[in-house]
Amino acid sequence: MYADEAVPTGDEDPMSAVFSQRCADDPQPVYHDLHDRCPVARAPGMFGGYSVTLSRYDDVLWALKHPEVFSSKDVVKIGNDVPLIPLSVDPPDHAKYRRLLDPQFSPKRMADLEPEARLLVNEIIDEFAANGACDFHEDFATPLPSTIFLALMGLPQDDLPQFLAWRDDTIRPQGDTIEEMEQKREAAGKAIEAYFQGKIEEKRAHPDDRLLSTLVHGEVEGRPLTHAELLGTTHLLLLGGLDTVTATLDCMIVFLAQHPERRRALVDDGSLVAGAVEELLRHQTPVMMVPRIVAQDFEIGGVQLRAGDGATLLIGAANCDRAEFEDASDVRFDRESNRHLAFGGGPHRCLGSHLARLELTVALEEFHRRVPDYELAPETTISFSPGIRQSENLHLRFAVES
Repeated sequence: MYADEAVPTGDEDPMSAVFSQRCADDPQPVYHDLHDRCPVARAPGMFGGYSVTLSRYDDVLWALKHPEVFSSKDVVKIGNDVPLIPLSVDPPDHAKYRRLLDPQFSPKRMADLEPEARLLVNEIIDEFAANGACDFHEDFATPLPSTIFLALMGLPQDDLPQFLAWRDDTIRPQGDTIEEMEQKREAAGKAIEAYFQGKIEEKRAHPDDRLLSTLVHGEVEGRPLTHAELLGTTHLLLLGGLDTVTATLDCMIVFLAQHPERRRALVDDGSLVAGAVEELLRHQTPVMMVPRIVAQDFEIGGVQLRAGDGATLLIGAANCDRAEFEDASDVRFDRESNRHLAFGGGPHRCLGSHLARLELTVALEEFHRRVPDYELAPETTISFSPGIRQSENLHLRFAVES
């Protein structure tokens, strides 16, 4: 049941629709239906107990800012044997890890990476610019953030194929049953942790100026990180560094290919790119939802929640809430107020948001400078993965560079 009411009537239960392929491919109609029919929902969960879903901007933002009610503690279990730090740690302990990590992802430090990132983007484009076609997902969106991540961490570029396999087996495992998919997640998680055990020992013996070495030799509250803390931190950095920017680039290029007038605006006026990055993060929101657990009895939106309830914060739905964003379904590269939640909010706001903005901005600027006129290839059928909206087989056609 939803609160103390019957399930809303209609052709499709709006809560089931959130996890459907239809929502992954075209989320906003589903989100608006949720806003209208059940903005706060509490229903029996798939694996027992009750599950709560929030979709309105104000409610989602409040939940993100109040981990004492909507806790992240040990919520994410995707093959990891140790907590993913700092994601799975709530305040006040959360702050000690952010004090170590935040300076490594500061706006100044990320700005210093821009020349290297711009060079890398052009090297990637060089690989397909003369072909007049590319699989954008495989040829651009995947190698760009992944290569930057490996360089940032100080890890061998030759390890990238193995990292991508672990990423896919963790976030999008293939299998005929839930049990098979969970087995793949667990196997990938163990392999990731075994890999980093070896790399941590290497950096301990041979320090350098890269991020993994900084963590290995760093301190929290005057002490070195424990082995479990290092494994939990590196595991999370791998998943974040290899997946979300790839998914975001997919979402952005699909939209721009399907809306050539918006693409031409970026080509004609490069000053629009920064606003386009923010607006497409809002409108296309690749990470559709984040999990939490209700830590104490609480009422929100007139619905009574119970401690122990699972919770899903629909940040994609929050980003198209018409109560917060004027003409929320429209895309405005010059939108003046854009307090989107694509990077979350509150203490768990995305650690790598400044790095992501750098990668996305440089990618859109350089790709449209080199490939100003493109379209989806006729054989391309766009289909996004649910949860984190990634589109494989994103084939583009374009004129060869002169």
